[in-house]
Amino acid sequence: MKKLLLAAAVAAGSLLAGEAKAQVSISINIGQQPSWGPVGYDHVEYYYIPDIQAYYYVPDHQFVYLNRGHWTFSHDLPSRYRNFDLYHSHKEVINEPQAYLHFDEHRAAFDHFRGDPHGQVFIRDSREDRYRDHWHDQHEANEEWRHRPEGDRHWGEGERH
Repeated sequence: MKKLLLAAAVAAGSLLAGEAKAQVSISINIGQQPSWGPVGYDHVEYYYIPDIQAYYYVPDHQFVYLNRGHWTFSHDLPSRYRNFDLYHSHKEVINEPQAYLHFDEHRAAFDHFRGDPHGQVFIRDSREDRYRDHWHDQHEANEEWRHRPEGDRHWGEGERH
């Protein structure tokens, strides 16, 4: 009987240790984060963007926003935000599955940041080596072009990521 109890205790301990180890495991995804994301995060699942009350899902590089009462996933923002500047808006990092399902909570907690980047430094402006190979898509290239001084609107050799 003692051997049976000992075996059960060892098996239960192994299961619990395996679950605890799985909960601690978080991958680093700095290279997937967009250049307009704030610095300082080794792992980001979602950014909540209070100015447009939308999310950006980092692993799939998609915006998530309400469209006629349904959550829409798209690589582009909807046309109503065609001129929205991601480099001059606050982003809040949300690391939880399907963050958009908690939209009401996020809106209540973070919408006071609307219209204010709140001193965030963006990956594009960081000189830290760990951000050298960040995610850089055509949308970001167009935004960077748009915000360069008039006399500096050309891409030099090796300048484009």
